[in-house]
Amino acid sequence: MPSSDSSYGAIHRYEPPRESTAAAIAIVLLTLFEVVFVGMFTYGLATGWGLDPYGNMFLGGLLTLIFVDLAFILLLYRKEFLPDVMVVKKRRRKWEDLYVKEEDMEGRTADVDVWESVKRAVYPYYKR
Repeated sequence: MPSSDSSYGAIHRYEPPRESTAAAIAIVLLTLFEVVFVGMFTYGLATGWGLDPYGNMFLGGLLTLIFVDLAFILLLYRKEFLPDVMVVKKRRRKWEDLYVKEEDMEGRTADVDVWESVKRAVYPYYKR
């Protein structure tokens, strides 16, 4: 449902998620592996595997497997179960970001009275 409106935050493309069954099964299996890896890591920490150099490397490998598995779970979820939405924001002009009035966007002329500027610099409360 593309929108012809180009205002701030207009949705230009919305595609519903695919929600495939294969992705759901893969996420469930990867979650089971995640639980097994976390259980092994916790058991290894509790029994002191980290005190042995090879046990420490094994715990590091388990931690790596935990995060890689979690990354695949999140990747599958994002790709298969979240909608594809493209929101286009209207870009503002630079002078709007600086809180400049529209009539002052080109700046001011340089034909100012130098003596008035000196008076203002020396005494800021000087009345005109």
